[in-house]
Amino acid sequence: MGKRKRETALVAKEAKKNLAFAKLNNCPTSPRKMRLVADQVRGEGIVKALAILKFSPKEPSKKLEKLLLSAIANWQAKNESADVEKAELFVKEIRVDGGNMLKRLRPAPQGRAHRIRKRSNHVTLVLGANNIEN
Repeated sequence: MGKRKRETALVAKEAKKNLAFAKLNNCPTSPRKMRLVADQVRGEGIVKALAILKFSPKEPSKKLEKLLLSAIANWQAKNESADVEKAELFVKEIRVDGGNMLKRLRPAPQGRAHRIRKRSNHVTLVLGANNIEN
């Protein structure tokens, strides 16, 4: 491995130390409903994001709150010597993608059947740190 390649690898590794990921797969909520809640916390600090999710009346907010707490725990596991309050963590990226669809049939008049699509989604949450000190 060349010197420049090694240096860029070290820089990339240091940049990743400021990030933490958490994923929620096959959540049985439609992606549209989940995005409404996800848009509220995108770019917010973790204290404000947790407050928004805790007091939101929408059902997906409970699942996103649990996911955010998981991402915070992942960041703490990665940076054991750093302090969460001093790091100024924020929701850097939150992505809601469509998941598997359960297809069901509902009886309709005159012997017909209508298809029901029970949607699910995948949520990816990335936390970033503004300033990290050891």
